[in-house]
Amino acid sequence: MRTIVVLDAPSNLGLRPPAPGTVPGCYKLAGALREQRIVARLGALEGGVVVPPRYDLGDWQEGDGVFNAAAIARYTRTLADRIEGHVRAGEFALVLGGDCSIQLGAALALRRIGRYGLAAVDGSADFRHTGNSDRIGAAGGEELAIATGRGQADLSDIEGLGPYLKDEDVRLFGMRDEDEDQAELAALKIPNATVGQIRAWGAADLARATVESLETPALDGYWVHLDADVLDPSVMPAVDSPDDGGLLPDELAPLLRTLVSSPRCVGLNVTIYDPDLDPDGTAGALLADLVVGALKEA
Repeated sequence: MRTIVVLDAPSNLGLRPPAPGTVPGCYKLAGALREQRIVARLGALEGGVVVPPRYDLGDWQEGDGVFNAAAIARYTRTLADRIEGHVRAGEFALVLGGDCSIQLGAALALRRIGRYGLAAVDGSADFRHTGNSDRIGAAGGEELAIATGRGQADLSDIEGLGPYLKDEDVRLFGMRDEDEDQAELAALKIPNATVGQIRAWGAADLARATVESLETPALDGYWVHLDADVLDPSVMPAVDSPDDGGLLPDELAPLLRTLVSSPRCVGLNVTIYDPDLDPDGTAGALLADLVVGALKEA
């Protein structure tokens, strides 16, 4: 039985302010899931907190590149240090975010060790880059592009290790069927199972096939990224972009459980849930249940 270590990465540096003068509330995700006793329920070890730099847009304007870039780069290195230590020790790292830019910490950590894949369960590809958008700025919507070498060098080539992920080592799940990134992903041959395809093919069967494709001698292992916005807003409204047509809990559960079940899976990060948008805690309880259920049965 593997040892799970829970590590908090409460960074909101990669999201735009929800309103002028405010900051995104997803930095409270880790605390909210801890209130659901996630550490005790998993019998996990305590990994502590990687404290992020202050959220400060300064005088940033559209066209200036990624905002908070220096802070994100600094945080990515610090978070990578912690994740790297756990993975090298043979521990499974459960990282509680935070926005999706925290995934860069895992990507850098694993790139230091070897060649790893990524299974991203996310309502969007987070693949915005200068080649497909003129609105670059929020790393939380750009982290996959950055990790695959399609971002500004201070984020995409930290320590001269970019790209952290090869296109062929990435698998995506849960994009909405009409997502405009599908054509580009198909051209790059990055596998992407939309919500409709997951339903048509079966979540567990699709995940099993994906795990087999990642359990290859070419890879040293893989990481799983879970963005709460993959769930439909009828059950998970507490995200910054609640788009209709997402997965339901009984669809996400077998997908996530199968992805983390392999001994080649070295960690999971959870992102984007915003407790400020969930006053009664219902959505947070659901998210905690899904994560605990997946890891306890893996």
